[in-house]
Amino acid sequence: MTTVRFVSAAARVGARASGPPPADVTGGWHPDLWLGAPSSGGLTLPSAHPTAAWMYAPRGVYLGTYRGREILVAADTGNHRVMIWHDLPTADEQPCDVVVGQPDESSEGPAAGGRSTRRGMNLPTGVLVHGDTLVVADAWHHRILVYAELPSRPDVEPDLVLGQGSLDQVQPNRGGPCQATSTYWPFGVAVVAGRFYVADTGNRRVLGWSGGIPSSPDTPPDLILGQPDAGHREESRGGPAGPNSFRWPHDVAGNEQWLVVADAGDHRLLGWRGHPGEDRGADLVLGQPDFATITESPYTPQGAGTLRFPYAVDIQGDRMVVADTANNRILVWESVPVPDDHGLGRPADALIGQPDFGASGENGWTAVGPDTLCWPYGLSLHGDRLAVADSGNNRITIWSRR
Repeated sequence: MTTVRFVSAAARVGARASGPPPADVTGGWHPDLWLGAPSSGGLTLPSAHPTAAWMYAPRGVYLGTYRGREILVAADTGNHRVMIWHDLPTADEQPCDVVVGQPDESSEGPAAGGRSTRRGMNLPTGVLVHGDTLVVADAWHHRILVYAELPSRPDVEPDLVLGQGSLDQVQPNRGGPCQATSTYWPFGVAVVAGRFYVADTGNRRVLGWSGGIPSSPDTPPDLILGQPDAGHREESRGGPAGPNSFRWPHDVAGNEQWLVVADAGDHRLLGWRGHPGEDRGADLVLGQPDFATITESPYTPQGAGTLRFPYAVDIQGDRMVVADTANNRILVWESVPVPDDHGLGRPADALIGQPDFGASGENGWTAVGPDTLCWPYGLSLHGDRLAVADSGNNRITIWSRR
């Protein structure tokens, strides 16, 4: 992979302070690649018209394999489309191979510019490739789109929709009250230990299908976390926050031992040891001192144990990464923390995007560089590579650990 050509981290650190350099808190993570607009005058601005290379406020990304090839998929949220690289990019600003959700790479607007709700998207967020299947959380159409194969051409129609009765429907909760097969602003999607999960953010719940991605929009989930039943959608179950409630659950990840949910609105992560078969309280909390506290700490030194609007989480093997979005950083745990007697997990082991654990500024309050972040909304871990949807900088960055 090529190295990005922008302002070096060393130059920025030298400009910020004199004296000895700060301790390395990155855990060996380095930026390798920059996809999106180049930095101009210290900013990265979206194009006035979409291109195959530039993006606008991407909020989701998937880095993984498809039929033996390493691929990259990005939810180009502001342009209401998904961008696909059929091989991992090897150059900065490399154009994607195909866009989905628009008829071509230069079109824009929700629902394919008003042409089609069947093929178009409205602020897509989470993206996932599972086996041959591409899954997209089409958030503001309040649905999940499923493509049986990773698309190789634009303007293709999904093979299945979840959360709505058909591809022609785009109203919250199918235009009625909350039910088991409806969604309201779904943000994140994941497959963990064979179960398919949807972070149904607007309904303040997480849905799970044990048989994997369902084959019908009318197949109800066998698990609902965060609400007492399928008809409820109140914030914190209509009461105070606790280990079994959410405000804005945005993403889901896990491994064989853990299921973890990024509860962004409560500034915390909740973790379940094992895989819950029914709605129950979490075993682990990160970002808050206990399960009852949901305090936001804006513009104060954060340390390695607090979070502010964590929108994304991913786990591969034992390693866990979290997009601490409003603190403009990525936190890394080399293993999912084991909770203490009160459910509290240990602080993060490493940090990406800030010079130290006490900093939280957008791009470190400096010009955009290869190692800075501005409101990272999505991430995807694949081996020793990490893709970050650096939304405020209108780009995807790829990092490696070495």
